[in-house]
Amino acid sequence: MTQPVHIVGPQFSTFVRSVQLCCEEKSIPYTLGTEAGGRSLAIHSPEHYALHPFGKVPILLHGERRLIETPSICRYLDAAFDGPALQPAETWARAQTDQWTGILAGYVDQALVRRYLLEFVFPKGEGGTVREDAVADARPGVVKVLTLLEEQLAEEEYLVGGDFTIADAIAAPMLDYLAGLPGAEDLFAETPRLVAYIERVRGRPAASRVLVAPDLGRG
Repeated sequence: MTQPVHIVGPQFSTFVRSVQLCCEEKSIPYTLGTEAGGRSLAIHSPEHYALHPFGKVPILLHGERRLIETPSICRYLDAAFDGPALQPAETWARAQTDQWTGILAGYVDQALVRRYLLEFVFPKGEGGTVREDAVADARPGVVKVLTLLEEQLAEEEYLVGGDFTIADAIAAPMLDYLAGLPGAEDLFAETPRLVAYIERVRGRPAASRVLVAPDLGRG
């Protein structure tokens, strides 16, 4: 299918950025935003739930096709379009990539984004302040995840081997946000390989077009 894809969701979303990274890496024409079918789509509206039964983003629209869940979207884009492969051809390496996409979209997202980053972006404390107790409670989970990723990068430049894969597309937006927080140096003090990895990913042309300052005022 040659028509552009449309990514439904706000660009500041880490998972939206993951899909966007895959499109950029493979030079897939795409549009992006909280619109569908030429109409504005309010998050958690009936129209949104009609596209995603759990009211999440991103949603991929490609012609008459609709697809949800970031790992599935990224695998589809890699298979359906020409361009650099984002999944290894070898069976075991591909299974490792699938494993890491699941780990990242599940456990890592919960630790880094849901429990930690969102407290800074959308603070829930009195008067819109950051809940320091919530941050402190979440911090051990963040450290555990960063240590796990540091170990995974012991021998390779990317999470699964020497090439950028879907796993890196999912990891990069979360880590980019985390590394940009005030005081993030303390979190990354014991993970030098991970720090180098973040800079390596940020230096990719695709990332320079995706990992931009978020516009939190968008839909």
